[in-house]
Amino acid sequence: MTSTLAPTRVVSRNPANPADQVADAPSAGTWRTVEATDHARDAHRTWYASGAAARSQALTAAAYAVEQAGAELAELAVREVGKPLAEARGEVARTVAILRYYAQLPYDATGSVHEPAAGPGLLLTRRRPYGVAGLITPWNFPFAIPVWKAAPALAAGNAVVLKPAPEATACALRLAELVQQALPDGVFTVVPGGAPEGNALTSAADVVSFTGSTVTGGAVVRTATARGIPVQAEMGGLNAALVLPDADPRRAAAHIAAAISGYAGQKCTATSRVIAVGTALGPLRDALVDALRAIPAADPADPATVCGPVISEQARRKVLDATRDVTVLAGGRPVHDEGWFVEPTLVEQVPSGHALLREEVFGPVAALLHAEDLGQAVRMANAVPHGLVTSVHTADLDTALHGLDALDTGMIRINAPSTGVDFHLPFGGTKSSSHGPREQGRSALDFYTSTRTYSLHRATDGAT
Repeated sequence: MTSTLAPTRVVSRNPANPADQVADAPSAGTWRTVEATDHARDAHRTWYASGAAARSQALTAAAYAVEQAGAELAELAVREVGKPLAEARGEVARTVAILRYYAQLPYDATGSVHEPAAGPGLLLTRRRPYGVAGLITPWNFPFAIPVWKAAPALAAGNAVVLKPAPEATACALRLAELVQQALPDGVFTVVPGGAPEGNALTSAADVVSFTGSTVTGGAVVRTATARGIPVQAEMGGLNAALVLPDADPRRAAAHIAAAISGYAGQKCTATSRVIAVGTALGPLRDALVDALRAIPAADPADPATVCGPVISEQARRKVLDATRDVTVLAGGRPVHDEGWFVEPTLVEQVPSGHALLREEVFGPVAALLHAEDLGQAVRMANAVPHGLVTSVHTADLDTALHGLDALDTGMIRINAPSTGVDFHLPFGGTKSSSHGPREQGRSALDFYTSTRTYSLHRATDGAT
């Protein structure tokens, strides 16, 4: 580990106005990250022993604190990560709902009772928390993702140490201030920083949950696996939208345009490939070009904005580079003198091996492709390293229920945008998109706890 005698600083800037510095905080450093984890481990014991009612009440109080600060938090997300105001407000509301949902789960059964195969006695299973949950989170959902990881971990009796993305430092620190009002000291800790802090947390925590890039996620998985601790990693998507000939092209285009341009495409569930099947190609192309041209890249503080800036100059360059060697149908240009804005973009005639067909660009850009039939469309959808979510647009119920079994994807959304998360249901994908158990819903409680099996037998053979 490296020394923290001269810690570096974590600085975040407003992507709509890079001259606006939002956060400037000292990095925790590796040693302080480990110290925070040790302190959290001590706090976990008291937290777990406090009982279900205390944990439920604390999570309910945390939800209330976040709700009361809702307007402030939404404005902070607009400023620090460029999230459009309407979507930022929605994220804060979802964060409150997640806390309230998990506030009820400390009362869930922690195991089951079974009869032994032979003879008297009882067999019991019981879930127990691991101790410290190390959470490494991205900047694009600066409140919802930390909370959908932390809330189930806390409900189960773990303490939490959160290492947020540097770009969302101010959001994480403010969230911590609110949540810590409701929790005992040391139960919820934020360690600002970058890769050194993330590595230290992965090396010290008892269970690790990560959301971010495929490369970093792979490193987290390897470190945690080598230590023999539970780990889950959500690592992005290269999501397809399949449009069948029987779909309403304008309705499908509206859903797909929203999934391409919403929050400037900076969601792991955003649509980056549009596969038109058969005769759907022509009508869908026209409708989708019209829909995207009607969505400007605009000020995220405006409640009407759908597509704000991307997070950085590098991110914008990656979007613009993705328009090389292709035919641009809509967008593809930077806009505004200040900030990292780029128009929602649709391209076609994408050559095999192009970046758009291999990696997640994480911006408001998608490739329009053509398949002769549903079978070919499914094969094209599967022909990428990721498998997070696929949206399918069709009027045929049989296709929706039975024609998509070959899709290698963790989630399928029928006649809806690929974006959108139901936090009470399992979330995750296949292949390079996800590693380990699913997030969210009651599945999260299973991840943050260890199941033990007990065999109970009488101390004596005779009757008393």
